[in-house]
Amino acid sequence: MRRPDRWFPHPWLTVTLVIGWLLLMNSLSFGNLLMGLVLGSVIPWLTHVFWPASRYRLRVGKLVLFVARVVTDIVLANLQVARLILGPRRDLRPAFVNYPLTLETDFSISVLASTISLTPGTVSADISADRKWLLIHGLDVGDEVALIEQIRLRYEEPIREIFECSTP
Repeated sequence: MRRPDRWFPHPWLTVTLVIGWLLLMNSLSFGNLLMGLVLGSVIPWLTHVFWPASRYRLRVGKLVLFVARVVTDIVLANLQVARLILGPRRDLRPAFVNYPLTLETDFSISVLASTISLTPGTVSADISADRKWLLIHGLDVGDEVALIEQIRLRYEEPIREIFECSTP
C-alpha cells in the first residue's frame, strides 16, 4: 500500500490549488470542484521531485497567532505614527539601529525584515553580508536596547518557532 504522502506530497499546495481553481472559475459546480480536485492532486504529484526536501515543519497554529500579532501591531503602529505626525509633539527621535540577527535561514530573515518594514514607523534598511546584522530605521526611537528586545520577543522568536524548528 502506498503512503498518503506519495499521493499528496504537498497537501497545502493541493488545498490551495483547489481553492484557487474554484475562485478562478467563480462557480462551485460539481464539474469545477472535480476539475479543481484533479488539478490539485496531479500538479503536486507531478512536481514533487522538483521540491527540495525540507527538515522543517511549518507550525500552522503558531503562524496564525503570529499573523494576528503582526496585524494588531500594524493597526496600533498606524495610530501611533498618526499621533506622532499630527500631534503637537515635534521632537521625534529618528535613529538607525543595528539589530543582531539570530535567525539562520534566508527565508526566516526575509520574513523578519518584511514584518519590520510592514509595521509603520520602522523599516529594514540593510542586511550585512554575513547575515548577522539587520539595519533598521525607526521613526521615534527612545531606547535602542528596548527596541531590539521588543523585536526579538515579538517577531524573531515566533518566526524561529514557526519556520526554523527541525522535526524529530
